Amino acid sequence: MSEKVKKKIKNTVFVTFGTFLLCLAVEMFIIPYNILSGGVAGLAVALKPFIHVNETLFANILTIGLLLFGGLVLGKSFFFETALSSFLYPVFTTLCAKYATVPVIDPAIASFYGGLLGGIGIGIVMTVGASTGGMDIPPLIIHKLTGTKISALVLITDMMTVLLGLIAYDLSSVLIGLISVFITSIAIEKVLSISEGATAKSVQIISIHWDEINDRINDELNRGTTVYDVHGGYQGTPRKVLLVVVSQKQYSALISIVDNIDPKAFVITTDAVDMHGEGFTYGFRI
Repeated sequence: MSEKVKKKIKNTVFVTFGTFLLCLAVEMFIIPYNILSGGVAGLAVALKPFIHVNETLFANILTIGLLLFGGLVLGKSFFFETALSSFLYPVFTTLCAKYATVPVIDPAIASFYGGLLGGIGIGIVMTVGASTGGMDIPPLIIHKLTGTKISALVLITDMMTVLLGLIAYDLSSVLIGLISVFITSIAIEKVLSISEGATAKSVQIISIHWDEINDRINDELNRGTTVYDVHGGYQGTPRKVLLVVVSQKQYSALISIVDNIDPKAFVITTDAVDMHGEGFTYGFRI
């Protein structure tokens, strides 16, 4: 079995298992206890008093709808990287809603464990460079159309969900929901840190297609790059080197970009454990 096939099988297993954990969290904790978490499930909970539609059904429709719309705007590459998790989501939520046992616990505890289990699931999906889609898609679309920072767009999206929850429920529900949001973020970071072993990656890329790689890094990963001139020590051939620092979440996506454009590119990766400046210092969510 080739390494490419092994990698594809591994990625499929990780995305499937991670999505299952996310759906389990949604159907055991988030929806039964009306937790105002992030993502499509949290939005479904926030909107239920206004539209009176089953939360699981609404979240499933929204997930597929956002995937299709995101594919049209963001392109085929995004669609295929997100498709597996997005199509598994409604299957798993439907099964979990039918067969999973909802524990009888305090809503705050449900928020904690819903965030923990969901964050672990999302983190597992992210370790192979994939995405669970959902409410991450609107900020990416608006960023592509307007150039607005993704960090600001994600903040606006989260705040809209919180405000809807405040209108539909009460302050107590909002505060309980924030537990889930906070724990989810921590769980994702912990899973990624275990997977990658460092806060970020400093990557040097030597390729004759450096300009195309550079454009995709800027557009798809929203990361700045440094380009500098070098020459080969043996033949003296002039070359361009790309230097980019990416988060753990983005490293697999970066390698996929390089492999797709130039499988013969020479890539040097080192752990970056201390970064300062926008994109890392200010908590840029990616």
